[in-house]
Formats: sequence, C-alpha cells, structure tokens
Amino acid sequence: MPEKNQLKAGAATVDITPPLGTHLAGSGAGEHRPAETVMDPLTARAIVFETGRRRVCIVILDLTIVTQDYTDRIRAAIAELTGIAPEAIMVQATQTHSAPSLGYFMLDQDFPLETGEQTEYLRGAERAYGDRAAPAAVEAAVEAADRLRPARIGLGRGVLGDLAFNRRGIRRDGTIIMPARPGREERPFGNTDICYLEGPMDPEVGVCCVQDLDERPLAFLLHYTCHPVNAFSHRDTYRAVSADWPGAWTREMEQCFGSEAVPLVVNGCCGNINPRHPFDSDYRPDHRRMGRELAGMTERIVHSMAFVDHAFALAFNVETVRLPFRDISAGRLREVEAILSGSPEPPRGANGQVDPQWFRAASTRSVELCRERDDEFSYEIQAFRIGDLCVIGLPGEPFVEGQLALKTNSPAPFLFPAHLTTHYVGYLPTRAAYPRGGHEANEDVTYWAKLAPGCLETVVERARALVQELYA
Repeated sequence: MPEKNQLKAGAATVDITPPLGTHLAGSGAGEHRPAETVMDPLTARAIVFETGRRRVCIVILDLTIVTQDYTDRIRAAIAELTGIAPEAIMVQATQTHSAPSLGYFMLDQDFPLETGEQTEYLRGAERAYGDRAAPAAVEAAVEAADRLRPARIGLGRGVLGDLAFNRRGIRRDGTIIMPARPGREERPFGNTDICYLEGPMDPEVGVCCVQDLDERPLAFLLHYTCHPVNAFSHRDTYRAVSADWPGAWTREMEQCFGSEAVPLVVNGCCGNINPRHPFDSDYRPDHRRMGRELAGMTERIVHSMAFVDHAFALAFNVETVRLPFRDISAGRLREVEAILSGSPEPPRGANGQVDPQWFRAASTRSVELCRERDDEFSYEIQAFRIGDLCVIGLPGEPFVEGQLALKTNSPAPFLFPAHLTTHYVGYLPTRAAYPRGGHEANEDVTYWAKLAPGCLETVVERARALVQELYA
C-alpha cells in the first residue's frame, strides 16, 4: 500500500502554434507584426503534483504575455474539471518575443480605441488566437491530472555563464543603452561607448527531474533566466513563430530522454537580461545553440541526482500586495494631451504602421487610466513548495537582482522564481536603476514602466516571507 504522502505527478503537452498571419507580440511601439513562417512550434505544457488530497498545477505557455482575464479563465476551467484550487494553479508565459500574447497588454483596457482587424493588434493581442490557446492550456492541465502516477523527484543545479547577459549598458555619460550586436564591420573594436554593465545576471541552471518508480522520466522542471529574443533579433526570422531558447531546450530534452517525458521551462526574472553578448563583435544570437548547451548541462546534472519519493511536503501560499504607480510630470501630461487630442485615432505612416510618438502617448495615458481605476496596483505572488523545491510566481518582468536576493539565504534548498505569471505588470527595476532611465524605467512613464521605485524591493520582501512560511 502506498504511503499517505506518496508523491504523484503527471504532465502533458498541447500544441498552440498560431496560424500564419497571427500578430506576434513583443516588438512594442504599436508595430503590426503578422507571422509569415513557423520556425518551431509553440506549446502549452502542464504538470500536476499530488500528495494525499493536495494538488498543485503549473502551466507554462510558449507565449509573450498572459493577462489576468485569461489566467482567471484558465484557472476556473482547470479547477472545475480537476478539483485543483484556483490559487494552487500557476500560469506562466515564457515571454518568447516570437509568439502571440494571451490577452491585451499594450494599452489599458479603458483606453478608447475602436477594435477591428486594423487596430486590435495595438492592444498587443488578438482574441481569435487567445480563444484557441486558452482551452489548449486547460486541456494540457486536465491531461496532466489524468496521468498522475506515483513518482519521485531529483533536484540539481549547474552553471552556464556565457548564454545570458545584463542588457543595461552604462555609457560614458552615465546614461543607459541596451547593447545591440556590434558587428565587426561597423564597430571593429566592439561597443567602446559602454563602460560597464549596470548589474549581474544569474548563471544557474536549475533542474527538477520527475521519474516514475521504475526510474523512467515523466517530466522536468527546468530553470534558467534570459529574455527569449534570439529569433526576434534576426532580420530573417523577425516574423517567424518560435519558442526561442525555452522551446529549443525542451526539444533537446525530448531527444535525450524520450518523447514520453514532458520538459517545462520556468523562465526566471529576466527583466534586464538578454542573450546578446554586449562585448563580442562576432557573437550571433542562436536559440538552438542555447537549447543544446542547456540540455547538455541538464543531462549531466540528472545523471548525478539523488531522488526522493516519500515523506514529501506539498504546499502553496499566495498573497496580493499593493504597489504604487510612478508620478507623471505635468509637462509630460500636457504633451500627451496635445498628441492625443490632435489625433484621437492612431495616425499611420506610409508603411501603414502607427506613429510611435502617438503610441507612446497612448501608453502614458494608459498608466493614468490604470491609476484612476485603482490608486495602487494589485500584485499577486504565488509560492509552491514541492519538497525541497520552491517555485515562486512573480508577475511582470522583475530585474534579476530581485531573483538573486530571493536565492540568497533562502530557506528553500532550491528556488525557481517564475516571472510573467498571472497578469501583466511591466518592469520591476531596482530602486537604483530609475535615475538612469532606459527602456525599463523611461522618463515618459509608459504602460510597461509604470510602477514606482521600491516596488521590486517590496515584492522581494513579501516573496521571501511566503517562502519562509512554507519552510518553517
């Protein structure tokens, strides 16, 4: 007879590759970017863990963003079909920039904009795709729950320090630039205008291997931290559908361990982390190379693991914290009013694309609309204890410094922070990053850069408390 707290696990994968012509999110500035080809497929992947009567479920989507309304729909449907508590269901987007988004996120829901085929993409997504992908996410979770069987897990970590880099370069005048690929011909001596990088990266490769009791792999939870923008960065693949390095990692794992094992990539807090080497003029982003190197390290880690299948702790914790918005200067508000009153509908250039200045003004107005609806931002933190592993869901794009702070002196032996869970937030920079500005903390105060200094530090403090409660 199995022990009362015997671990069970099940995992499943469902294809969510969009049809050609679907808008690919992630380019920003209101650009329309319909998919022209499929470089590699997109998937919804789910894993369910159970001990006794307690279950937790993690759903990972090869998409750019998932919004609150779709998360609520997915959770409600999974809860109804499986009995898993909604608060025990974590939904994450890997943030590949070569995929659609699940839900509108580029402009606030109250921003006045006629919705039609010519304008819907300005909100960041198309409902026609979302209404197909959301049921697929539910299907993956239900199938994972149906596959529950006695299991054991192993945990391990390795280090790969040459795949991801801090993307905030400090120039000689003290301002911030996001390093692009230098190009040997254009810059024979590299990015000499950058003095140094503002912050760290996280080189850790975290691996949770789930086996059945006959030692056959059932699933993997894989953790690394980097913006999935390799395919997005190439002109030739800019309009191609791709799961980027998380998808390449999962495919390499399936080749190593068999198609019956379901790998799920938990992308970490990569708000300021890119795969573009800032100082190597010959470097070329390559998501397939990243996948191979990550899988090679994973295989070595798995072969050195010890596994546990009994006396297993499974628990979850959730808290909603209130975060303040940034102040918008009176001058910027006047500028926004002049732009939007002069052009209530988005003006387009000769190429059909919306004027970036108009879109940026609409983005700033969206922050004001969000603030008018509620004077503070509600931010959900989830923490799942799966034995010695804690997966902690952090919405938005926290800077990696927050993740490293959580890992330092953590009561959880293994900690996998998952960014972009639950709902759209935008960036959470460190307090020290704001004076320098840059894309993530621009002075215009855009919808993706709307939270006040100190929010990341507040989130880290509350997230640490949730982890401590689970491991007390």
